[in-house]
Amino acid sequence: MNDAHRLVLWDIDLTLVDLRGLGGDWYTKALASVAGVSLERMPSFPGRTELAITTELLSAHGIEPTEDLVRAVWQELVALSTETLPSLHDYGHALPGASAALAALAARTGVVQSLVTGNLPEIARHKLSAFDLHGHVDFTIGGYGSLSAHRPDLVAHAVELATSKHGMAFAPEDVVVIGDTPHDVEAALHHGAVAIGVATGRHGADVLHAAGAHIVFHDLSDTEAVLRAILR
Repeated sequence: MNDAHRLVLWDIDLTLVDLRGLGGDWYTKALASVAGVSLERMPSFPGRTELAITTELLSAHGIEPTEDLVRAVWQELVALSTETLPSLHDYGHALPGASAALAALAARTGVVQSLVTGNLPEIARHKLSAFDLHGHVDFTIGGYGSLSAHRPDLVAHAVELATSKHGMAFAPEDVVVIGDTPHDVEAALHHGAVAIGVATGRHGADVLHAAGAHIVFHDLSDTEAVLRAILR
C-alpha cells in the first residue's frame, strides 16, 4: 500500500470512544448551575454540534440562547469535563480498533489526522486522552462544535487550518471524514470529501449507506481494511 496525501478527520463520540450518557449528565448539571433550571427535555446529540445542542436546550426551556449564556453553559461543561477527567475512563471505553487505526495512520507519510467533532475543543482532548487516543491527533487544526450549528462548516474550517499549517492544498478527494452518523456523512459529501461510516453508534450500516457513505464498517477492528479505505 503506497503512502498517500490525506487529511483524515475523525468524529469522536461513538466513532472512537463510547461515553454514552455522560453528555446528558453534564448538560443537566450545567443548565441547573447556569440558569437555575431543571432539565426537562434533552436534545438529540448524535452528529450534532455543541452550538446546535446548547441553543436548542436553552430554547426548549424558555431561555433565550444569547451568546453570553451559551458560552456560560460551555464554560460549565468544560469545568465538569475537567473535574471528571481523572476518572473519565471509568465512564466508557475506546471502541474496537480505534487505537490501532490511529497509530497505523500516524505511521504513514503524508497523512494528517485531526477532528471534526461536535465537542468543544477542551472536551474533545479530554475524551481522547482518557483512553490514550490523543497522541496521533493534531488538535490545533480540528473543526469543533463551538464553531457552527452546521456540521459541514466544521469540515471546511478543518481543511482551511490544515492547508494553512502544512502549506499544501487538500483536494476534496484527499479529505476523509469518518463518523457514525448521517450528519458526518452529509458533512463530508457537502464538500466532495470521502465519507466513511462506522456503525458503532445509533445508526446501522444500512442508514449510513443510505446517507451516501462511500464505505461503511461495522467497527474499526480490521485495521488493514480501514487503511485501504482511507488511502485508496
